[in-house]
Amino acid sequence: MVTANDNVPHLNPDEYLVWEETQPEKYEYIDGEVYAIGGGSVNHGRIAIRLTSLFEAHIEGSPCITGNSDIKVKTVASQNYTYPDASVTCDERDRQTTQYITYPCLIVEVLSESTEAYDRGGKFRLYRQKPVLQDYLLVSSTKIEMDSYHKNEAGDWVIINYQPGDTIELKSIGLSFGHLEKY
Repeated sequence: MVTANDNVPHLNPDEYLVWEETQPEKYEYIDGEVYAIGGGSVNHGRIAIRLTSLFEAHIEGSPCITGNSDIKVKTVASQNYTYPDASVTCDERDRQTTQYITYPCLIVEVLSESTEAYDRGGKFRLYRQKPVLQDYLLVSSTKIEMDSYHKNEAGDWVIINYQPGDTIELKSIGLSFGHLEKY
């Protein structure tokens, strides 16, 4: 996450939604502050495209929706809005909104040096507030490695580190796939 933009007026959540639609760039809204979202590396973009394509092909014909980095995710218990690199929602309530989704079962963040600590810490704390989120997948953009956080039936988050050759399992959408050997 980038630092708060000093040129942005202080906005409430409704003002943010209206204001952001007129901006040439994307901004996250966290605890009343607006943060510019920077672009990623070529690897970052390629990884995100491959994963969203994989998810979209897998859920085709189902009521689920695959989201890319252009789809905002609203935090249920607050008025925070983020832009994950990929998401999937199968919740009917998300078909009622046009500016964002609120109930994803899967969220993916492709890590970069500047965002990794936030994606693992503060952003994951926000995402854990989502009652239907089951899988949070963190994908390295610099090495072949993924960390999957899966919420088990007891409500505890279990982390699995995937290395080259492993099979990744995303229970939230019933998908298992071989590790992406090259980006």
